[in-house]
Amino acid sequence: MTTVSTHLADPADHARAPQDRGLQPVLGVVGAVLLTISCITPASSLFIIVPTLLASQGSGVVLTLLAGVGVSLCVGACYAELGTRTPSSGGEYAMVTHTLGRRVGWITFVLTAALLVVIPPVIALGTADYLAPIVHLDRAATGAFVMLLATATGVLDIKANAVVTSCFLAVETVAAAVVAYLGFSHAERPVSTLVHPHALDGGALSPFTLGVLMSGLSVAMFVANGFGTASYLAEEIVEPRTNVARAVFASLLVGSSIIIVPTIATVLGVGGLGDLGTGTFPDFVTAWSNERVSAAISVGIAVAILNAVIVMVLQNGRVIYASGRDQAWPAPVNRALTRLHPRFGSPVLATLVVAIPGAVLAYLVDIESLLGVTAVIVSAVYLLLAVAALTVRRGPHPGWRMPLWPLPSVLVILAVGYALLESSSQDLLITGGLVAAALAYDVLYLRPRRESRFLVDAKEDR
Repeated sequence: MTTVSTHLADPADHARAPQDRGLQPVLGVVGAVLLTISCITPASSLFIIVPTLLASQGSGVVLTLLAGVGVSLCVGACYAELGTRTPSSGGEYAMVTHTLGRRVGWITFVLTAALLVVIPPVIALGTADYLAPIVHLDRAATGAFVMLLATATGVLDIKANAVVTSCFLAVETVAAAVVAYLGFSHAERPVSTLVHPHALDGGALSPFTLGVLMSGLSVAMFVANGFGTASYLAEEIVEPRTNVARAVFASLLVGSSIIIVPTIATVLGVGGLGDLGTGTFPDFVTAWSNERVSAAISVGIAVAILNAVIVMVLQNGRVIYASGRDQAWPAPVNRALTRLHPRFGSPVLATLVVAIPGAVLAYLVDIESLLGVTAVIVSAVYLLLAVAALTVRRGPHPGWRMPLWPLPSVLVILAVGYALLESSSQDLLITGGLVAAALAYDVLYLRPRRESRFLVDAKEDR
């Protein structure tokens, strides 16, 4: 039986300019999944993050990654339940506001806004490193160029971005597949190595214990980070009440597979387990084939980086757009941030506001020193989402419901709490400073104007 919507559109809506109609639902599940996987950038996680785990986890890295994906599935359940209930381009801050209140929602926005500026240029800076086998480029200038190129692409309409990023995603997936093929075809040890693994201690083999796994979990659970992008695109996804959840889980599972399968192949195919702590993926590929193939893989990694930055710029602009639409700033600022491109329907100024500073940071600042702080901020945001998912069922709930609720939320709180305990006091203090700044803005500006400022749109009519 076909269900007919009772919400009748005003015929005049179709004649209005994009900036008057707001963001439009044009993405199907496939397009949303492709954009979200592009933000996960499984190839960049494989080639950049996994080697740091190999150095300590050894052949136990697969078990550690699986544990990390298990935590990510629980986080994904929080994103899916909250995102389908509150389908807003504001992402986390909209979800938290409608469950934990305006003040906590504003703190969430400030924390995520810091990530929007810092993470894309940090990733962009790695481009020159992976192009080095082919051409020598200045690291800072290349990072800034990648940011600008991603910005130019990010202001196109979202369907065009889905096409561009899916092409880049295909390239990085091929690079990961080549590593998997070469590793499996040069297997030196049986699959039982994965079940009875050894850790590495200074390059020497040591027993793989629960303590070793837990020491790598704080990194492993962020390897597939980016699946929350589906929630940022919620306003532009058709039937977001169901499709946001599908996009979250499909992208998480596909992205994790692209990371874990080549990692398994590497553990089985490397010459000696001790090499896992000293070699790099280009080294392994060179040993299995030749330098030309290794250089091609490096290009694939550079493409993965560009792909990730494009999607991050795209989603970040929509968060800033949402803050203007939700009246978080003085009126002239809100009007500027909510202007949409007359042809592409994209939030041009909001995208430039968050992306251009990233290009400047990539060129002028040692921004990679902020990696520890970003990990703490991500952990704090995950913690807030998990708490929000514990309270979301107190009121009407038209969205997707996670199985085994509230167990996934509790597991996220425990895992992220452990990660925060392992963080440095300096990173915790910086994050605390951001929270204090958010509270000051709330007390001095938002709260006295609560009838007209920070009116977070839940898109209840969608």
